[in-house]
Amino acid sequence: MKPEHDQLLDTSGLYCPEPVMLLHQKMAELTSGEVLLVVATDPATTRDIPKFCRFLQQELLETEEGEVFRYWIRKVSSS
Repeated sequence: MKPEHDQLLDTSGLYCPEPVMLLHQKMAELTSGEVLLVVATDPATTRDIPKFCRFLQQELLETEEGEVFRYWIRKVSSS
């Protein structure tokens, strides 16, 4: 069972660094505790999004890899 999400960011068709740039902007719009589902097609996100979460101290709840990559991220700080 996948985590519920409050907002969706679809970066399908975009390549590094665009998904992480859009993720950074979207996280600024969320309030603490909200969950964002990021959908991506760029395999580089498997490296970039976990690093983003660690660096900005956001909680990566779950990932799903396949033809499409999905990341559930909970905002836990004001970054």
